[in-house]
Amino acid sequence: MQQYLQNKKGLVKNVFDQVYDQYDLMNDLMSLGVHRIWKKNLLNLINPSPNKKLIDVACGTGDIAKLFLKSVNKNFQITCVDSNKNMILKGKEKLNEYKNLKWIISSAEKLPVSNDIYDFYTISFGLRNTKNLKKTLQEAHRVLKPGGRFLCLEFSKINNLSLEFIYKNYSKMIPSIGNLVIGKKEPYEYLTKSIQNFINQDELLDLIKKSNFHKCSYQNLSGGIVAIHSGWKI
Repeated sequence: MQQYLQNKKGLVKNVFDQVYDQYDLMNDLMSLGVHRIWKKNLLNLINPSPNKKLIDVACGTGDIAKLFLKSVNKNFQITCVDSNKNMILKGKEKLNEYKNLKWIISSAEKLPVSNDIYDFYTISFGLRNTKNLKKTLQEAHRVLKPGGRFLCLEFSKINNLSLEFIYKNYSKMIPSIGNLVIGKKEPYEYLTKSIQNFINQDELLDLIKKSNFHKCSYQNLSGGIVAIHSGWKI
């Protein structure tokens, strides 16, 4: 899938240009609404506190930032990064009550921030859409402080045959449902294909280790529909 993305310049941008205004609905369709529970699982691993700095990459419309700020102080600053300008604008509109959110339009492969400044780096349902996994993970390592933690929430490989059968058949219906709900089928065809072609849990774990992270691990959620990968910068 990574090579597929590299060969399809602008594909990801075009997909999210089409769905940015319905991004929350898109997440609901892709996960049957369970993405909210998965994101709370991710937040529990962060254990938010006011003296920590977070960068959320591929932030979409800011769900992780909102959850973090609701757990601490809504004036605490978080850096939200997304490569799609429209997604950033929608996030600003959606979270306009949170004045100390810093929004940056940038790819995950080349973040315009200094070295060693964040306690946590999160990326939720965005890693599979990056053009270069290796560069993305290297950038995550660069911007984290020593002792900082990398956390990735991403669709993964199901480890239960019955659940896999159910989800695979539901996935086939998602483009048609997307077309019925928002009148657009193609973005959902891409998204389901990107999930099917993304690497498995152990392959991603190996890449994280090779990016100089330590104490690397992952946990499956919902039978492996998604997984949270973790690594520490020492």
